[in-house]
Amino acid sequence: MTKSQSQDGVQANDTARASHTEGPGAPAVRDDAEWHRVLPAAAYRVLRQHATERPGTSPLNAEHRDGQFLCAGCGTTLFGSTTKYDSGSGWPSFYAPVDGSVATTVDSSLGMVRTEVHCARCGGHLGHIFPDGPQPTGLRYCINGAALKFEPEDR
Repeated sequence: MTKSQSQDGVQANDTARASHTEGPGAPAVRDDAEWHRVLPAAAYRVLRQHATERPGTSPLNAEHRDGQFLCAGCGTTLFGSTTKYDSGSGWPSFYAPVDGSVATTVDSSLGMVRTEVHCARCGGHLGHIFPDGPQPTGLRYCINGAALKFEPEDR
């Protein structure tokens, strides 16, 4: 699999992966043409082609309001704002997802073994998990901002 970089700095695998069809609620299954039509270009590359946005480019890094972070592909609530923290990594980081909202796979695409995080409903690539996060989990869910939408809490 080769990588390419777009104008917006999102690095993408040239080969898209198929939709995931398992998870809580009704699966969000679409063919590649439909995903391409309904998602903004950067979100498509991240969610459907397992791309990575450049660090420090997501406006969600600076999002500190109360609310929920949703999958940009299917709208599943993935992370609550109370689990978000500034990891200094350049990507939105969380120490825990909403129960049942994410799935994981082993990713060895860059010559190292990492744990890749996907939306459990639509299978969209979100980012990776690292064991250097804060308590209570000790985990850092390092998530591409292009894979997320923020929904502020109603006041």
